[in-house]
Parts: sequence; C-alpha cells; structure tokens
Amino acid sequence: MKAQFEKIPSSLSNSFYAFKYENIHFDAPWHFHPEYELTYIVKGTGIRYVGNHIQEFNAGDFVLIGSNLPHCWKSDHQYKDTVKSIVIQWDNDLLGEGWLEKNEFKHIKILLQKSSKGIRFETINSKKTINTLTSILNKNGFEKMLLFLKLLEELSTLNTIKTLTSEGFSPKLNRKSNDRIDKVYDYVQENYSHKIVLSEVSNLVNMGDESFCRFFKKSLNKSFFTFVNEYRINLSCKLLIETNKQVSQIAYDCGYESLPFFYRQFQKFMNCSPLQFKKKYLKMLK
Repeated sequence: MKAQFEKIPSSLSNSFYAFKYENIHFDAPWHFHPEYELTYIVKGTGIRYVGNHIQEFNAGDFVLIGSNLPHCWKSDHQYKDTVKSIVIQWDNDLLGEGWLEKNEFKHIKILLQKSSKGIRFETINSKKTINTLTSILNKNGFEKMLLFLKLLEELSTLNTIKTLTSEGFSPKLNRKSNDRIDKVYDYVQENYSHKIVLSEVSNLVNMGDESFCRFFKKSLNKSFFTFVNEYRINLSCKLLIETNKQVSQIAYDCGYESLPFFYRQFQKFMNCSPLQFKKKYLKMLK
C-alpha cells in the first residue's frame, strides 16, 4: 500500500531543514515522510512510537528516524511544563546523487541503513550535543553543512546505539490506516488505566473485532493487546523511577487488576522484576 507522507518544508537554498520545536505538548500525529530525521528532546516526557516500538522518553532522548518509518511522540498527561525539541530533516540526496557511495561517507551510509529500524543513541553527552545542535540551528551556509556532517560522522562511530523496531516490521500504512492507528494510540493513552474492551476500540475505527485485530497485527507486527501491555509496562517503569508508590499501586494505576499478571508482563517486556528494575536504575544513578 502507498504510504501517507508528511510534507517537509524544502528550500532550493538549503540542503537540509533544522528547527527548534516548542509547544505546550508534543502533538504530532502518527506520521512518516521520505526524509531522515534526527530528534533531540530538550524538555518533555511521554511515550515515543517508532514503527512497532514503544518506549518512554525524557529530556536527552536522541533518535534517528529512517526514511518512511512511521513515528510520533506523545506527551505525558502529567507533564505540565512546556516541551522543546531540536529536529533536523534531510533527504537521500543531501550532497547530490550518489554521495553516500563515496568512501569518505561509508560510516554515515551504514548509520542511515540502520535507521530504517529507528536508532536511539544511548550514551550521549547532553551538553555537547545541545551545543552542536544549537550551532547547526544558528549557522548558515558552508559552516552549517560542515557541522551537520561532523555530527553524523560522530554518531556513526558510536558503539552504543540501539535499533528500535523488531525484526520483520515494515511500514505498510496508507492514509486511512494511518488515521486509524493514530486514533488507537490516542485511545490507549487516554484509557490505559481502565479496562480496555476490544469492541470499543474496533468501533472507534469502524471495524469488526476480528478485522481490527488482523489490521493491527498486519500494521505493527504485534497484536493489539501486546501493544497495550507494552504501553502500560513503559508507564509503570516511569512510575517506579519517579515515585515511591508500592508496586501493587503502580500496577493498579497502569490498568492491571491482577498483580501476578502485571509481574508476568513486566518480566516479559523488561526481563526483570519491577523491584530489580528500580534497583538497577538507582545503581546506575550512583
């Protein structure tokens, strides 16, 4: 199916588009475009969706999105401050046709190939990164391009990158499918703390239960309720880190009526228990 593209502003006088985003929340819908995209979160918290991957994001989150890879950031409802990010977008012909085939750019080529699954840069010097990105925003002409290429080269040589989407995922969303997925994301975000009934979700997108389940599985390469549990577990991780609530209260707040089921789902997605997760996080901070 033909993908729905978001139109990225272009200019004959610039090779790439760099801008600062500031708002009361991140509200871009589930979307994709042919351009590559680097997004650095300066302020804000919430859930990041890349392909069929779901993960909590905070300030310092730095992600590279490949061409035509669906993505969006959804702000945490509890986050009351403004949000801010720095975004750079560019197409495959940044330096003209065939530039990635030149030996000088071999590392960047490999990086962009990996970005088809989405990449998160896990160990980044936040101050240095912000300074570099801010410089790119403020410079013009040749100096701006050199800074950007230097940034890509530095990112391409990092050993601590993590690809995001699972094996076998490939974006196959048309405009109608895109709208449906966005509605489902918004519904889960608003109702995760309550029991989610399949018929309510399928009715939301004007589909029968079985048709909806097939559609969702085909679109994201995972079942709808796997998606729901993944969303809830990501939120529970955030509560474990940021609050002193008991595990049982966190499970309830995230929509789990059964504590044993919560523990099984947490183990499934995080490969550890909730308390082990919290201890690992505190140890890492020390």
